This record gives sequence, C-alpha cells and structure tokens, in this order.
Amino acid sequence: MKCVVTGGAGFIGSTLVDRLLAEGHAVDVVDNLVSGNLANLAGARGDRSHDFTFHQIDICSDGVIELIERRQPDVVYHLAAQADVRRSIADPAFDARVNVLGGINVLEGARRAGADKVVFASSGGTIYGEPDPTDLPVTEAMPLNPLSPYGITKRVFSDYLNAYRELYQLEFTSLALGNVYGPRQDPHGEAGVVSIFAAKLLAGQPCTIFGTGEQTRDFVFVDDVVDAFVRASTKGGGLLMNIGTSREVSVIELYESMAKAAGVADPPIYAPARLGELDRISLDATRAKIQLGWESWTQLDVGTRAVIDWERTKHV
Repeated sequence: MKCVVTGGAGFIGSTLVDRLLAEGHAVDVVDNLVSGNLANLAGARGDRSHDFTFHQIDICSDGVIELIERRQPDVVYHLAAQADVRRSIADPAFDARVNVLGGINVLEGARRAGADKVVFASSGGTIYGEPDPTDLPVTEAMPLNPLSPYGITKRVFSDYLNAYRELYQLEFTSLALGNVYGPRQDPHGEAGVVSIFAAKLLAGQPCTIFGTGEQTRDFVFVDDVVDAFVRASTKGGGLLMNIGTSREVSVIELYESMAKAAGVADPPIYAPARLGELDRISLDATRAKIQLGWESWTQLDVGTRAVIDWERTKHV
C-alpha cells in the first residue's frame, strides 16, 4: 500500500510512519518542520530497505496538492495541524488557514490522486465542548459544540470530509483522539503534559499545574492510537470514532503517579487555569471497538514510565 502521512515528523505521525514501514508499506511524509522534527524520522530515513520519502512542504502551499497527486497514494493519513488551543484563541485566522484551508489542499490532492481513503486526526478533547459530567464518557452521538477556534476547525473539516465523500466518493474515517502521550512528544510545547512533567521531574525542576489539578483528561498512549490509524485505513468508512480509554484521569493524579515513578517527592506548584481549557473529558470508544476491532491496552503507569525512560535517554 502507498501512503502519505501529513505531519509525519511529529510524534504521533512519526510513530505511525514507523508502523507503516514495518508492515512493508511505501510512505511519503509531508511536514513543514515547524513543530515536527527530522530526528523523529531517523529510523525511517536510515534504513535503505524502506520505501520512504520525506517532503518538506507546508499543507497551506498549493504545491502539496500537486505533490499528493503525483505520489498517487492509496491512503492519506492527515495529521498535520495547528494544534495549540491557546494559539487558536490568540490567532483564529491562522488556525483556520492551517486546519481548514490546508486540510482542503490535502483533500484536493487525495481526490486528484484517486486515493481510496483519508484518515483524519480529529480532537476528542475539543469537538464536544464542555460536556455535562453525567454524559461522561462521551459518545459520538454527543452534539459537537467546540468552545475554541481549534475545536471549531476540527468540526468544520469534518463537514468537508463528508462533502468530498458525497461529491467525489473519497472515503474517510475521522478519529477523535483523546490526550495522546508517549515517547517523542515535545516537552517544550503546551499540549503534552505527560512529556512536560517527565522532562521537569528528571531535571529536578518544579512542575506547574494550571488550575486546581482536579481537571480530568483521557490519556491514551501513542502506540494504541497508531494502531487505530492503521485499522482505519480499511474500516470505519464515513464514521467519526473516539479513540480513548473511557477513563478520566485528573492532572494531580497524573503528577503523583509520574513523580513516584521518577523518585521525586516534591509537590507541584499551582498557577491560574488557562483560557479555553476544558474541566473534564473522557471518550467512550465503543464504536471503535465495534467498527475497528480496536481498544486501548496500555495502562497509564506503563505508558508514563515509557515516556520517563525515553526522556532519560536524551540526557545520557
């Protein structure tokens, strides 16, 4: 199978690339390297037995349409995005350019290439807005009510996926991801709290919790998420599917578990809650289990230990 992975130098994208190459697929990565890192693709680039090509190009460029058309993929995995909720609030126009207009470029390329399918990385943490606690874990039947520009662009792009399916028979599956964590996640951004905590704990620096620490997230390990992407290449056509654990984990619970694993006894420090962040979320993944045969298997303590071990290797 021939695949294009947009955002393939990011931590989720590069992990997906490794999986696809290990299964013998041909992979083209599209990434502008603004948030992605070529180091994440060291294994993919270093093994000459792989059918792998890297293209440094922005999805907002018209050239990406021609590139995808020329490479003739069977499946396009679309992970490239402006993924910072706070930046989307500060600059919603930029957020829309990348996540909507850039996404349309990807769809156009896939359409012209005659691709069989687009598998899209949506956001289970934002598209449902702030659900009532009695509705947790949320199912895909929950009305989409995003409260940030980032979440809005994810919802809007879903409409384009549906339109391209009806107009051009371009199949899709949309995966509403929980809070994905794992090795390779950038600890210097704002999205990867697990990676941020790991880096600070190992450096002997205090960890900051924004808000009370009682806010909850659905933390799902990157290998589990990649497995869902691979399964979605041939299943779940026309569907939105939650990819999570169905379990709420508070930020303070996460910190205490990671501090124990790192051998740190110091408490965190607290700062005011940040604008646009949800109070509680967890995702019901029953549909993914039925349609994809998928469910998460990595326990939080195992996954966070993998992040801490990976972070340690960077300082050896």
